[in-house]
Amino acid sequence: MMRQYWGGLLILLGLLVAVPAGLMAQQDEAGCQDHPLLTRMAGFYIEECDQREFDQYEFYDAEGYEFLVEGRRTAISYELKEGARPPSELEVLRNYMNAVEAAGGQIVSRDDYNVYLELVRGDARAWIHVHCFSGGEAYDLTVVEEQAMTQQVRANAATMGADIERTGKVAVYGIYFDTDQAVIKPESEPTLQEIAQLLEENPDLELFVVGHTDGTGGLEHNMELSQDRAAAVVEALTSRYGIEQGRLEAHGVGPLAPVASNASEDGRAKNRRVELVAR
Repeated sequence: MMRQYWGGLLILLGLLVAVPAGLMAQQDEAGCQDHPLLTRMAGFYIEECDQREFDQYEFYDAEGYEFLVEGRRTAISYELKEGARPPSELEVLRNYMNAVEAAGGQIVSRDDYNVYLELVRGDARAWIHVHCFSGGEAYDLTVVEEQAMTQQVRANAATMGADIERTGKVAVYGIYFDTDQAVIKPESEPTLQEIAQLLEENPDLELFVVGHTDGTGGLEHNMELSQDRAAAVVEALTSRYGIEQGRLEAHGVGPLAPVASNASEDGRAKNRRVELVAR
């Protein structure tokens, strides 16, 4: 979903002056390229770059308070080519400010050498920091595409069973859905297998399968979505793994039982879950 929204912004953000492809290929650091959202100032090459699939980055609001943003982080350092006209630091910052504002974004904060920007498009949000130095002859661009971390470590059947025995329930984070959808994604299969194993090893165990959403969107919609997602889990366990229908009962409570604040993406990711509750 996020990449679809960003793709539609390329023309708008092309307000920045791009470097001819031939010059880029000659002088850019190997393996580096402009971020898909933003081109570069004329006469600059990429001195170095770094991309992390999930990371956090310090941002500053208009009052100068620091806050952290999380997601896919791309950092690119640009330097002026020999013989090219050096822009002023203001010219560099203003180019990025104008481009992001033209695309519907906003300035979060700025000073003489930095500008912090936010760009929201549908469900996608990007945080952008431009830091200019050396009299305009160099600048750093950092883009954080906000997203939750992909959970790679999952609880197994034994851990789930222990949690249910101790607390009467277990929160499951390895079942994935696209935004506003109730179709289980293929990467959920290992977690479904563990739930099926739990039920096979405990033939007397009966469960409420409870869907939870974050606080984004209307209550009625989220209540229906969480019910549909819980029902999809029950359907998968009964049809694919032969679990008896009568042992599972689907319910959806939408955003009514959060385990974290919905003010951050990390908190919203924790709230989007399926819980197995002993009946």
